[in-house]
Amino acid sequence: MYTVGKLAKLFGLSRSTLLYYDKQGLLKPSSHAKGEYRYYSREDAERLSRICSYREVGIPLRDIARILEQGDEGENSIAAVLAERVGEIDREIETLKRQRKVLATLFQEDIPLLQESPMDKETWSDLLRSAGFSEQDMERWHVDFESMNPEKHEQFLRFLGIPEQEITAIRARAKEQLA
Repeated sequence: MYTVGKLAKLFGLSRSTLLYYDKQGLLKPSSHAKGEYRYYSREDAERLSRICSYREVGIPLRDIARILEQGDEGENSIAAVLAERVGEIDREIETLKRQRKVLATLFQEDIPLLQESPMDKETWSDLLRSAGFSEQDMERWHVDFESMNPEKHEQFLRFLGIPEQEITAIRARAKEQLA
C-alpha cells in the first residue's frame, strides 16, 4: 500500500496531482484510514502508470478517463484515441513546417525580425502569401497560434498594428474553429 505522498514521489508527481486525479475520478484510493489518509494498492499504481503514459503523449484527462472506463471498445477505445492523437501531432508538425517556411522566407529576404517601426498587417500577409499560404492557411495559422498561446497571439496581432476590434474578431473566429 502507498500513501498519497509515496505514490506521488514514485511517479515524480505532486501530491496535489493525485488529489486532483481522485477528484476527477481517474484514480481513487483503494482505502481511506482515520484522518483522511488515502492508501493506494499495487493495482492503483499500475493504473497511475497508464495515466502517466497517456499524459506523456499529450492525451487529455477527459480522454484518459474514457479509455480507462471503456477499455478497448467503441469510438473512445485506446486505439481510436491514440490514432486521434497521432493526427493532432501530424497537424502540429504541419503547422511548425509552415511556420518554419515563413521564417525561412523572412531570413531569405533579409527582413529584420525586430524593427524599430513594427511590421504591419499587409506586409505580414504578403510574406505569408509569398511563402505559399492560401487565405485558408492563414486562417488556420491564427487558429493554431490562438490554440498554442493565446496571449502571444494577441501580442503579435498588436505588434502588427491591427485595430482592437479586428484583433477581437480574428481571435473570436480562431476560438470558434477550436470549439
